[in-house]
Amino acid sequence: MAASDVLTRTQIDTALAALPDWTWGLGALRTALKCPTAAAALELFAAIGELAQGANHHPDVDWRYDTLFVTLTSHDAGSVVTARDTALATTISAAAHAVDALARPELLRTLEIAIDTDDIDAISATWRTALGYKRQEDGSLADPMGRGPSLWFQKTDTPKANRFHVDVTVPFSESGPVLDALAATGAALDHEQSPMWVVATDAQGNRLCICTEEGRS
Repeated sequence: MAASDVLTRTQIDTALAALPDWTWGLGALRTALKCPTAAAALELFAAIGELAQGANHHPDVDWRYDTLFVTLTSHDAGSVVTARDTALATTISAAAHAVDALARPELLRTLEIAIDTDDIDAISATWRTALGYKRQEDGSLADPMGRGPSLWFQKTDTPKANRFHVDVTVPFSESGPVLDALAATGAALDHEQSPMWVVATDAQGNRLCICTEEGRS
């Protein structure tokens, strides 16, 4: 695949303006398509399979009763977004509309696990081996089948005693209600790095981050 096929963030944003069913997050195009029935979801699943075969380009599709979660990247280009992904997203949206499926971006939550560490190399191999994951170019670990959450190491010279936290990535358009709901639970919110992420701390001091695609290159 030619390097020119890989889309920049600006090009992705331009493409998404014509793809209202889709959002960009963690380096992929994503959508959640809610169908009228489970049978309609299976019909759409089969249609996506045919489209993927015809394009020789295969998305990750997760079927949950009447809803399909679809993720598009070009694995042969290093799991980044290319023109092939936007083209397939267009045809998938057309197939979704044919079965009266509705995009539900508020359902899109992508989980990552993070470990604070002052020495990434000292622990990375242990976690990679235990999980059966592969090491990414940025040093994070990913499930080669795309089923489990990715694991990444946050470099810090002063890791806290509790070194684990989870990152939950949501579409930026849906982040406001999520943060409002978190505040209503009594969580303390730190907006210093907003809109890339907001740190939420629960009543016992455990932390998680609500992340968005905004501010990422």
